[in-house]
Amino acid sequence: MASFFIPLTGLNADSTSLNTIANDLANMSTTGFKSQSATFSDLFYQQIGATGSGDPIQTGAGTKIATITTDFSNGTPNATGVNTDVALQGNGFFMVSNSAGSYLTRNGHFSTDSAGNLITANGMSVMGYPAKNGVVNTAAPIAPINLPIGQVLSPKATTSLSMTTTLDSSGNNAVFPATIDVFDSLGEMHTATITYTQTGVNAWSYSVALPAADTGGVLSPVTGTMAFDANGNLSTVNGAAVGTAPGQVSSIPLVFNGLTDQANNLAISWNLMSSAGTPIISQVAATSAVSSPIQDGYASGQYKDFSIGSDGTVTVTFSNQQKLNVGQIALGNVTNPQGLKALGDGNYSATLASGAVAVGTSGSAGLGTIQNGALEGSNVNISGEFSALIMAQRAFEANSKTITTFDTITQETIQMIH
Repeated sequence: MASFFIPLTGLNADSTSLNTIANDLANMSTTGFKSQSATFSDLFYQQIGATGSGDPIQTGAGTKIATITTDFSNGTPNATGVNTDVALQGNGFFMVSNSAGSYLTRNGHFSTDSAGNLITANGMSVMGYPAKNGVVNTAAPIAPINLPIGQVLSPKATTSLSMTTTLDSSGNNAVFPATIDVFDSLGEMHTATITYTQTGVNAWSYSVALPAADTGGVLSPVTGTMAFDANGNLSTVNGAAVGTAPGQVSSIPLVFNGLTDQANNLAISWNLMSSAGTPIISQVAATSAVSSPIQDGYASGQYKDFSIGSDGTVTVTFSNQQKLNVGQIALGNVTNPQGLKALGDGNYSATLASGAVAVGTSGSAGLGTIQNGALEGSNVNISGEFSALIMAQRAFEANSKTITTFDTITQETIQMIH
């Protein structure tokens, strides 16, 4: 009867191999799917004798499936243009969770629910590092990423401003006005006018004012003087040397009281220096001009949209053009990915064999990077699967033929007995 058993083990193993191949082909269009391959191993052996030299004479008992190995290599990222779609290239997995536990997935087809939670296609929460006031804290425990959908970003009063300015030393533009918009604590915009007036060689005065209508009909400018050296560099403001060293002046305080809309008084620092520590106001023999006006205030804004960066940072954009980081997508990896348990829907769970999940961020600690607006395709190799399919089919046919052959021999043996 062993002759029946041996080909039956082959049929069982071949059937499992065919199922594995069929599953790969069925999922060739599944986002983030990882192909598998079955490997065979022979069963135990029975010694039925020995040769004259003592070599064992053994017969095998068939075959079995030894392993079903998952290929965790990258699939090709396919651009979708959808801001909630992300493709992971390199090692690791996205981390997701629900009430039952935490899981790993390569499927980056995310969306948002009515509460603003970033979720997977089957409703699991996408996990990440939280952000406070726009600063991500990667030392904090990971938590579901939430977007402030429907929320309003509170206004911020302007506290600093700067603009690169060149003043005409020739006297052709003895009075030069420049404007910049600033915001008060209620988000109301005011146009501040900085008026430069040439008072002598290398000497100017300045006057900074808001419209009288914005300050209860009273025009209360902030005034002072500026002087330039022979090279046109700003050298003193109100008699004090300009620079970043102790005792030197690097900014001018501007205060505007009695705003008509009853907002708090505006206290603004007018920065005179660049990030390199050089003055950004100069004097040259050319038409006066300004560039790069910068101020840090803004009006209130409604949630508008969000984007995901290559480092996994989730950034929200508001209607006032302000951006705010609300979190960073966490990635996880295990020591032995072959030990992961596949659960369906592209999800895996960690096991003792896989090892514990190590959590990090995109591009750190050997983890891959995130591509926004794309989804990772399946890594199924169609030509390779078809070749394996033909081999599995031939093996199945061969084992089937072995059974029918033995059945014929058995029938002939029975007829001989009768």
